Amino acid sequence: MTLELKGVSKVVNGQTHIYPTDLTLQKGTMNVLLGPTLSGKTSLMRLMAGLDVPNTGRIIWNGDDVTGMRVQDRKVAMVYQQFINYPSMTVYDNIASPMRLLGKSASEIDAAVRKTADLMQLTPMLDRKPLELSGGQQQRCALARALVKDAGLVLLDEPLANLDYKLREELRAEIPKIFAEAGSIFVYATTEPEEALLLGGNTATLWEGRVTQFDETPTVYRNPIDATTARVFSDPPMNFLSVTKAGKKLSFGDGQSASATGAMADLADGQYTAGFRPNHVELKRAAKSDLEFDTKLVVTEITGSETFVHLDHHGDRWVGLIHGVQNLELGAALPVYLNPSYIYMFDANGALVAPASYATAA
Repeated sequence: MTLELKGVSKVVNGQTHIYPTDLTLQKGTMNVLLGPTLSGKTSLMRLMAGLDVPNTGRIIWNGDDVTGMRVQDRKVAMVYQQFINYPSMTVYDNIASPMRLLGKSASEIDAAVRKTADLMQLTPMLDRKPLELSGGQQQRCALARALVKDAGLVLLDEPLANLDYKLREELRAEIPKIFAEAGSIFVYATTEPEEALLLGGNTATLWEGRVTQFDETPTVYRNPIDATTARVFSDPPMNFLSVTKAGKKLSFGDGQSASATGAMADLADGQYTAGFRPNHVELKRAAKSDLEFDTKLVVTEITGSETFVHLDHHGDRWVGLIHGVQNLELGAALPVYLNPSYIYMFDANGALVAPASYATAA
């Protein structure tokens, strides 16, 4: 069972929502669409579902061309971030409703509802109405209704966005286990890199209507093919600065330098852009090889266990994610440190030319 998108694009009122896209999704896989708001995640899912018809390209399901086929005629289930349940029906009847529309027998419906309810931990609530449930339980009901259809393709458009933190964490942990048993193709849209990492499977990063990379999630995270992908798959976004390579030496701003080792040693001399993630910024030198940069502290955000430090590095805006609560003076000079092994190198066009050595060793 496969879903193939071949050169699929979507233009609305002269504005391109999805540029020509090729994707192949396999049976039993979790596929995350990761990108900021308006990057094209929902537009791509609507094309997959058949809610919209592409302007160019074809959609192939199990070898059959289903381009233009109505969503009603496809084995597709969708779950949105809003809780879409029938308020007048019990949880049992909500879950059973898709099977009743398909004309299944009462015994088939009962067996499927109880199996799915048990999977979603809803068995004690089958006689309740949705409004008697918590937010997380309501979303589980919506997920159960999608799963019971035995759809080959299940599309989840930011399904946890409206839940509080605790419920999101609980469902994030449960969803991969639930989906592993279903065997369908799952497509899950999110704006959060952390959610993509937790869900695993494959990730497609999107930026302004383009899929920039599609691969196994750890591969995309550790080895983004370009600066755009690296920016998308980092929260806060990856920091950047200019660097010059001459011989075996890398020269950064502030007069800092480092040895060009590993893949960096093979780069031609010239100008590059170095990138590093916020969680690799340190306030103390951990090793002699660490680079020191002079910055000015602009803003701090304390989350409780961590502190986001917003920095000005000679006009470049950086963010550091520092463990613990940091009491720092706004506007003051603040030296920060970076282990060179965490540096990615991009060329003038933004393409990755040398991955960070820590990522290749992982």
